[in-house]
Amino acid sequence: MNSKGKEKLFSRFNLQHSQWIAIYLVVYDAVAVTFAYFAALWLRFDLVFSKIPVDYLDPWKDFAPFYAVFCIIVFALFRLYRSIWRFASFNELQRIATASVITVAVHTIAITVIFYRMPLSYYIMGALIQSVLVAGIRFSYRFILLVREKRQEDKATTNCMLIGAGAGGRVVLAEIRSLKRTPDKIVCIIDDNQNKWNRQIDGIPIVGGREMIPEAVRKYHIKKILIAIPSISGKDKKEIIDICKETDCELKTLPGLYQLIFGNVTINSLRNVEVEDLLEREPIKMDSPEMRDYFRDKTVLVTGGGGSIGSEICRQIAAVKGLKRLIIFDMYENNAHQIKLELTDKYPRLDLIVLIGSVRNSRKVKQIFADYRPDIVFHAAAHKHVPLMEDSPCEAIKNNVIGTYYTAYAAMAYECEKFVLISTDKAVNPVSIMGASKRICEMIIQTFERKISKGKAREIPDLRSHGGVNNHPLVIPEHPKTEFVAVRFGNVLGSNGSVVPRFKEQIAAGGPVTVTDPEIIRYFMTIPEAASLVLTAASFGGGGNIFVLDMGTPIKIEDLARTMIRLSGLKPDEDIKIVYTGLRPGEKLYEERLMDEEGLKTTPNELINIGKPIEFDEDEFLGQLKRLMEAAYEEREDIRDYITEI
Repeated sequence: MNSKGKEKLFSRFNLQHSQWIAIYLVVYDAVAVTFAYFAALWLRFDLVFSKIPVDYLDPWKDFAPFYAVFCIIVFALFRLYRSIWRFASFNELQRIATASVITVAVHTIAITVIFYRMPLSYYIMGALIQSVLVAGIRFSYRFILLVREKRQEDKATTNCMLIGAGAGGRVVLAEIRSLKRTPDKIVCIIDDNQNKWNRQIDGIPIVGGREMIPEAVRKYHIKKILIAIPSISGKDKKEIIDICKETDCELKTLPGLYQLIFGNVTINSLRNVEVEDLLEREPIKMDSPEMRDYFRDKTVLVTGGGGSIGSEICRQIAAVKGLKRLIIFDMYENNAHQIKLELTDKYPRLDLIVLIGSVRNSRKVKQIFADYRPDIVFHAAAHKHVPLMEDSPCEAIKNNVIGTYYTAYAAMAYECEKFVLISTDKAVNPVSIMGASKRICEMIIQTFERKISKGKAREIPDLRSHGGVNNHPLVIPEHPKTEFVAVRFGNVLGSNGSVVPRFKEQIAAGGPVTVTDPEIIRYFMTIPEAASLVLTAASFGGGGNIFVLDMGTPIKIEDLARTMIRLSGLKPDEDIKIVYTGLRPGEKLYEERLMDEEGLKTTPNELINIGKPIEFDEDEFLGQLKRLMEAAYEEREDIRDYITEI
């Protein structure tokens, strides 16, 4: 009967498929246990029915119906009609064995005491035949499926290497074998544990350690490599990936140990190897009880909270137990809506406020501080794309510089505890409008901090009236308690519009991959790293500081492009061309973490340093800033001169 015919039959009697299977098994078991002991008699008398004495045949016939019913009851109690036999394992076999021992023991005692003593071979052979018939029908389905899966594996077109013979690797291996339509077939395993070498897991050989990867790829014609070691260190992962990327195989990896702990490791957990895996340092994790305690019972405002960095700051802040309130302020409604849905789903008890608007709107900024009185502000709102800001310098000043001034001034007026500016290494010796605007932002928060420390906070002008906006002046306390700090880091992997997503798009489109210059290098960090740096900096004391992360060794962008091409299973310059387009306006070959005048001081966290503030005349700077603001709102073509002056 085909599947459609079965469905019609099932629906006719209002029974599910599993219920029909149970009925079939009940009927089968009744016949099997009855036949088992008849077969025992038949074997005892040389397979000749006429030789079986009536003294033995009649007791068997009289006891058989009662015994069949008894067996069905016992089998039901041991859930032998409720298991999914396609996944039958040792647990099911154990229950079958226990049920068989009980029924055989009852059969032996009952037929002997109530009816007649049977030949010894009747008891022994009957028990064996019954056990084989009961277990056989159930495990035969499992066996047929395994044979079918083996045939499908033999037809697979992609030979795969599994790196890792531990728990993660075993789960991935089992998952791949359970998938019916995957073309992948694992043919060898690599593991650095020498005790596992030359042994097998489910018939698949463990051929050696990581040094055997190139040889095994050639020997077994490997096309895809699966890295399934969730607990591996960043250094070891990079070493393995460096070996693998020379083989031209496609790479996939498990994200991390936490998925194994919580039972989430499946074949769907495997992802393409990302550039995060290639950072020449251990991933930085800065979460600490002290940091979490700092945010308890606090109202936190994140400007630009829908962006790459801002949204990750929101995620990490939302996870703090005891947080009083989180306010997300962003001018892009789609971004804000997306992070709102994510956080409300994950943290239903979170007091979350999402507001739409621009930091350039001083009235809106003032209203937010007046209504919600945030304790901590993370100022992530900014225009960040270097080439675009070269073409729109006035917009860069309005959003980055003036928006920062408005927000910082309101924070001071409403005595916010801490104002954290998100800065960039492009602010160091800047050659671009974007970098210069962020350096001016650093100077703003340093000016505010110095004026506060000198008791001259009221000398800071309220520039919110510029740009055609009339506001009632804010009243600045004589001694504001606000601390102003900046956090400076390099390029963020995977952020909107950054190089990694761009390279992925170009590779997916078949190339070419565009690199501005073969010598260009950049510092990189992940989005979670950048966000945790910002949160850690906020928990440190000391206003006016510029916190700088130790980001390890800078990465050559050309090497990054070639690595991403190889990890996609393609060959650079053959399958995917690399084209050099030249440096764009405002772009440097390399970024710096500090200016020559800045020196580094240590912090309690060895991965975070403090750049020594550069001395400058705050009053002169504020005058220059006022003229810059006017030039920006007047759309002056010579605005670059004002920026250069500052």
